[in-house]
Amino acid sequence: MNQALEGPSPGNRLGVVVIGRNEGMRLARCLASVRSVPVRVYVDSGSTDGSVELARGEGVIVVELPIPPHFTAARARNAGLTQLLAMKPEIEFVQMVDGDSELQPDWIEAALAALRADPDLAVVFGRLRERHPERSIFNKLCDEEWNVPIGEASGCGGNAMFRVSALREVKFYNPAVMAGEEFELALRLRRCGWRLRRIDAEMALHDAAMTRLSQWWGRSRRSGHGYAQLALLHPDATDPDWPRAVLSIVLWGGVIPATSIGALTITAAAAVGGSPHWWVATAIIFLLWPVRMAQLTLRQWQRGLSAKLACASAGLLMLVKVPQLVGLIGYHRDRLAGRTSRLIEYKGTQT
Repeated sequence: MNQALEGPSPGNRLGVVVIGRNEGMRLARCLASVRSVPVRVYVDSGSTDGSVELARGEGVIVVELPIPPHFTAARARNAGLTQLLAMKPEIEFVQMVDGDSELQPDWIEAALAALRADPDLAVVFGRLRERHPERSIFNKLCDEEWNVPIGEASGCGGNAMFRVSALREVKFYNPAVMAGEEFELALRLRRCGWRLRRIDAEMALHDAAMTRLSQWWGRSRRSGHGYAQLALLHPDATDPDWPRAVLSIVLWGGVIPATSIGALTITAAAAVGGSPHWWVATAIIFLLWPVRMAQLTLRQWQRGLSAKLACASAGLLMLVKVPQLVGLIGYHRDRLAGRTSRLIEYKGTQT
């Protein structure tokens, strides 16, 4: 048992909420990594792989989300928090864990120490690493994505330790947000004067198991949906600047590709008539993408990525705008039709 959990106070003041859906062996590793915490809740979103039975076998309190409404990670986390606080209302801190992640042995102690040392901190999180970055470029880039700078942060991911009083003040997660719910929560926390920090500690291993282009497409479409929803919820947001992100998606995922195709079509028609002017305009439009990719490659290389990985990252950062645009359009289509968007799943096989 971690030293931080010994004695009556820490054990009574800390709880864990794990959420998952069809995580299989990933969930088994996750639950094993939090056995040292006495009060644990697992929230299941319609799993069909025996996850509920697995969690109960670990002695974890299980909450099974009913439908409707549709599943969201935010709704699951709220359900876990509600159950946890109903059982132990005196809990001060809660560790949120995604079912595809495995906490590192020393993380709980480090996180508790950081939160207790600074009463203005609402959230702390550490280094999240991808379990198998060598299996695909997508996994490798996820590993780089998790490596945010140490210090004050504007948001966090699904794995983080929270001060319960801060969560109570902002009324937990917004259950309607399907993607990016952690950053939406972080924005509301910061507006109430709370702070978030990434500390210098190993936190968890994450298993994206993302080895196919179709999985990357689904994850990207989900993020586009999230940007659209968050920009609508917080049109004045500047950190993160979701409205600007939406404009970038529309520009690079829609306007520029459509303009390029249109210019090429007109150029081909003009070439028949012998006019060279459209070739110049078309060349300028088509150069926008490679110039932007070169800028992104340089930026990623300056962050410390290898030249090969920086090029791959830049290429995907440009291409991602297309599935993000699909997700953005899908969100607004559902909104205007009065429909609640469904969960967008992309996870790979259980490893």
